[in-house]
Amino acid sequence: MSKHEKSPFIPLSIAVLTVSDTRDESTDTSGKTLVERVTQAGHKLVDKQIVKDDVYQLRAIVSKWIADDSIHAIISTGGTGFTERDNTPEALLPLFDKNVEGFGEIFRAISLTEIGTSTIQSRAFGGIANKTVVLCVPGSTNACKTAWDKLIVEQLDASHKPCNFVPHLNVTAEQCETRN
Repeated sequence: MSKHEKSPFIPLSIAVLTVSDTRDESTDTSGKTLVERVTQAGHKLVDKQIVKDDVYQLRAIVSKWIADDSIHAIISTGGTGFTERDNTPEALLPLFDKNVEGFGEIFRAISLTEIGTSTIQSRAFGGIANKTVVLCVPGSTNACKTAWDKLIVEQLDASHKPCNFVPHLNVTAEQCETRN
């Protein structure tokens, strides 16, 4: 394939995590939004969980997913604010091999047009661990829509140019061949 040819779409295996002390499956609109968008985009949802905003519970679930070579991406929603119980950055940043500094910056820039300067209270962030991309966004349903629709969907699409996360993930040549 020449550098000018468009790469084919590769469905990724994605896990979704809702971080909340108050949500359950019936009230988790943010997690449901991400699940809908993941599957509508043609990716495979491999797991979805809700976890209390506890550093060690968060690390345990995400560490398990990172260690699973069949999971390409993890998207978490919640726990990125400034309350005492918002611990997602503190829990997950130590797990990363590389930080994706631009993820939070771009999310906040996009959000600025939607919610004004309140976006400064978001600690959205991303990283890569064991060739798995981990993207963490605020817990509001609108924040999840914004993050997916205006940022994440392109970066998890192998056909998006000039670059995307797919070449950095645990996607094998066989997966590329059998999924297209």
